[in-house]
Amino acid sequence: MSERERLLQFPCDFPIKAMGTATSGFEARALEIVRRHDAGFPDENMRLVASGKGNYLSATFVVRATSQEQLDAIYRELTACEDMLMVL
Repeated sequence: MSERERLLQFPCDFPIKAMGTATSGFEARALEIVRRHDAGFPDENMRLVASGKGNYLSATFVVRATSQEQLDAIYRELTACEDMLMVL
């Protein structure tokens, strides 16, 4: 068991924040990626905030994490998405 796995107890609710450009498909693409790894992800567990000038969006997803591998896969896919600037 790795050090990181000892810090988290699975399953758990885990927030993931994705920030990117305010394109028309940002929300749908990010949500599709999250749902690919958390099929039961409810809409109310997502919060979307636009930047002051509306050029950027920040989406927070509170996923039901079942493993470190699941979280790693979500992070990998989100960071590979062309609209994403940063994933925390």
